[in-house]
Amino acid sequence: MTPEASGIEVVIVSGLSGAGRSTAAKCLEDLGFFVVDNLPPELIATMVDLGSRSQGAVTRVAVVVDVRSRAFTFDLKSTIVELDRDGYRPRVLFLEASEPVLVRRFEAVRRAHPMQGGGRLVDGIRAERALLGELSADADLVIDTSELNVHQLRRKLEAAFGEREMPALKATVMSFGFKYGLPVDADMVFDVRFLPNPHWIPELREHTGQEDDVRDYVLSQDGAGRFLDLLHELLQLVGAGYQREGKRYLTVALGCTGGKHRSVVMTENLAARLARDGVQATVFHRDLGRE
Repeated sequence: MTPEASGIEVVIVSGLSGAGRSTAAKCLEDLGFFVVDNLPPELIATMVDLGSRSQGAVTRVAVVVDVRSRAFTFDLKSTIVELDRDGYRPRVLFLEASEPVLVRRFEAVRRAHPMQGGGRLVDGIRAERALLGELSADADLVIDTSELNVHQLRRKLEAAFGEREMPALKATVMSFGFKYGLPVDADMVFDVRFLPNPHWIPELREHTGQEDDVRDYVLSQDGAGRFLDLLHELLQLVGAGYQREGKRYLTVALGCTGGKHRSVVMTENLAARLARDGVQATVFHRDLGRE
């Protein structure tokens, strides 16, 4: 039975400690998988079964398992056989790396190996490699991360488990008022205070940038349209680069004095342009209503 027939796609992620399981988990999550870390093998089939009954809410499940689970190899092998028998056809991803690389990685984070016990670091690495030898041999995909950086590993995983098209970039476009402080969670901040302030127009002062009169006034000002054109072009360039580097989320903040007029208009216009590009754009007006 194919994943389409069973209604759910299942990936089991394992491998040597320090070889990149956490990075793989984050990447699969970005690719739309429901990811569970360190789930005991005997519970995997139950979780997959629950996902298959979610009426489409969960269609891709990735489970990260390692030697922290007792009876690891026996239970996991039995689980894979059970899932295959039930028609889910799980794919097993195994991550490995050379001993010198693993030693350097553990020494860099100053952590003991989970199988080290009272012995040396290399003893733990070798014990784990021996324990996982059969799983590595039976895996559907083995990736050696010895010479890979985080971005290169991510690209390999996207090629193996991603959709045909690159996942859409998700952008939050935020308006804010400088007098309330800069947003700490913004990747990029732009100042639209170069535009005339509707606050000084009596008939516009009490209205907001979500209303037509204010919107028309702001967009009619010299430089407003050109600014949006250039910013839109910049974000197309940056967004494409972010996707290539595995970054799926972008927060862009546009600020004016109080976050009521100019930044609101420009934020909504920019978000609409990004949405037309296929970006999943969400608008957030941080300070609207504070005055």
